[in-house]
Amino acid sequence: MKYRAILLFGPPGAGKGTQGKILGQIPNFIHFSSGDAFRSLRVDSPLGRVFVEYASKGQLVPDEPTIELWSQSVQGLIANGRFNPDADTLVLDGIPRNPRQVEIMEDLIEVKAILDLFCPVLDKLVIRLQRRALKENRLDDANVEVIRTRLETYKRETRAVLECYPDTLIHLIDSTQEPMLVLLDILKILARLRKPAISDGATTFYSKSSAGSVLSRELAASASPMSELHSGTSAD
Repeated sequence: MKYRAILLFGPPGAGKGTQGKILGQIPNFIHFSSGDAFRSLRVDSPLGRVFVEYASKGQLVPDEPTIELWSQSVQGLIANGRFNPDADTLVLDGIPRNPRQVEIMEDLIEVKAILDLFCPVLDKLVIRLQRRALKENRLDDANVEVIRTRLETYKRETRAVLECYPDTLIHLIDSTQEPMLVLLDILKILARLRKPAISDGATTFYSKSSAGSVLSRELAASASPMSELHSGTSAD
């Protein structure tokens, strides 16, 4: 089956990680950041060595290890019960990052929306990334030249991904706003998306076709204990 997915796009420093982590706290939304996944690897592991080799130069990790890490991570989430493909939606940050990855993942994900966090002022992104490097001790944000290489790489390669999808899926969001306002814009978009009519035991999503019947069943179920109580009282 294809996994439902929302894609988070935007240059380094646009706030994808911040927004993705917030969305991941909403029931039935599962955040996956390829950058975080690579940074969590042991540096002496095969994939960890690949990440350090490329990240230290401001370059993107090749497609095969990137897809491999994503696939392993998703299978792990399913195995430990954190991701239910029938009810949950993946929020993908950093993958797919180029047209070839789009092609590879075409049979793996069903993209429901693309959130494009744009920043018209390059210098703002450089400052954000330098601050993040100091705060989080991130190797890939430590050098100004590396930062500019990453931004150029994004512009050259990653932006081409948007051309692989119809314009109706793409939503532009100004990332220079306060993070709370960026989140508000995102939530307005997500609220309009059709959700799977399935309950995971905590949250029930309704599609238009099933809303009436599902809601009627839930109302009937919630009313039945009161009906029994009223009937018992009358019998006494």
